[in-house]
Amino acid sequence: MGQGAHVIVVGNEKGGSGKSTTAFHLAIYLMHHGYRVATIDVDSRQQTFTHYVRNRRAWTRERGLNVPNPKHFHLPTAWGDSIKDNQQAEMAVFRKAIAEVDGAVDYLVIDTPGFDTNLTRLAHTMADTLVTPLNDSLIDLNVLARVDPATGEPVETSHYARLVQRARSERLAADGKNIDWVLVRNRISMLGSRNANQVHATLERIGTRFGARVADGIAERVIFRSLFASGMTVFDPLEEVALGGAPSMSHVSARQEYRNLVGALQLPVRQRMAA
Repeated sequence: MGQGAHVIVVGNEKGGSGKSTTAFHLAIYLMHHGYRVATIDVDSRQQTFTHYVRNRRAWTRERGLNVPNPKHFHLPTAWGDSIKDNQQAEMAVFRKAIAEVDGAVDYLVIDTPGFDTNLTRLAHTMADTLVTPLNDSLIDLNVLARVDPATGEPVETSHYARLVQRARSERLAADGKNIDWVLVRNRISMLGSRNANQVHATLERIGTRFGARVADGIAERVIFRSLFASGMTVFDPLEEVALGGAPSMSHVSARQEYRNLVGALQLPVRQRMAA
């Protein structure tokens, strides 16, 4: 983007990994800290990110709440007969959305679907920071690499990791910049286990293999499912009128976990623009 907005893409070719929840919380966190944020949803099928935004706008309007809302775009997939024409149409829509916010925001947060599309690939090539949430399970790590069950070493690159590698190569060729790839352990069990330790060790090996960093994410909490209907986040006011109920310790703990995650992302806060 022309004026230095930092692009955060949340991606993983596996549904149910918490991409939309993570993307939405990152966007609202940054807005609560005074940054101007735009959001893009390129998931034409689920549109979870877009539903988050719509729910938030409706909830805050009905209750007269003064909370930040991002400028949001939903980019539909083109469904014509020509693949080439579809890709050109999607590129045009993407560029139009970017042009509307270029120079007007500090951060652009893009949520992608759990499957490979042309828009997914376009979004990944734009990323300055790529966040990949992964459920705390050895099964979910298979989206990145096939792992030797005896040694825990990655032995074969999976499709999504190859997509990221291509995006990194294209970005490097285009402007000489590298995509900072952060693997985020998500929906972590609150009970320590041998499996959890094995997941962490295996993910560290995968991160080393692919030049990605590993960050602890967010524990499995009911609070996120209950917040979706209102479009609220753990960074919004804790008053009952905003939440639709009394805040819990789970709410407070989740807020701290997301703060830790944002810290781990090492976002360039010095690029903040004047309001």
